[in-house]
Amino acid sequence: MSQEISATMNEYLPLRDVVFQTLRQAILRGELEPGERLMEIHLADRLGVSRTPIREAIRKLELEGLVVMIPRRGAIVASITEKDLKDVLEVRRTLEIMAAEIACDRITPELLQDLAEAGEEFRKLKDSEDYTSLAAADVKFHDVIYAATDNQRLISILNNLREQMYRYRLEYLKDTDSHEKLDGEHQAIYENIKNGDKEAVCAMVGQHIDNQKIAILAAIRENEKKKAEKA
Repeated sequence: MSQEISATMNEYLPLRDVVFQTLRQAILRGELEPGERLMEIHLADRLGVSRTPIREAIRKLELEGLVVMIPRRGAIVASITEKDLKDVLEVRRTLEIMAAEIACDRITPELLQDLAEAGEEFRKLKDSEDYTSLAAADVKFHDVIYAATDNQRLISILNNLREQMYRYRLEYLKDTDSHEKLDGEHQAIYENIKNGDKEAVCAMVGQHIDNQKIAILAAIRENEKKKAEKA
């Protein structure tokens, strides 16, 4: 196991749900890496639980596509594939554009200020190699736009897509050359929402997602190339 993981118990959730969420977040955040074996006994010992909730969690993770079952090897963390990325971004691109367009009409002065501050927080971190903090700042910026839609169904779907994107976002942010570009895109999105320019903000959000797609695909291909060279 690449990193130490621990379960945060919640008296309002069944143990199986706590274990599932713990393992899910560990995968999404890269604490359990693609290709890593998920051994029930080892995980049960680490989390201080029996093997039953571990087994149930692995089954649910398999249904989500985060885990695959390999003959004679058992459960392993699913690799980041080009198909997965394209599927997620295809949906996310459309909904992010929708959210930004709605935000032009509905954003409050308070949320507009929050958006400016979130953009500034990312800007302060853009020269950093603290990818986790950078990812959190990026998430915060987009969260303000989601909140500005005042549409709970849309927010729920986008939050789910955001979690699925977490592994990919970290790959993107490892390319330090991308940070300046991201900062500029955030600033343009903020200005367009502030001015209520729907056409401009839709174009910029689309470009923002497209640039991520290009960069992450390059990272995935580079990782696959390195694996092939080692084989």
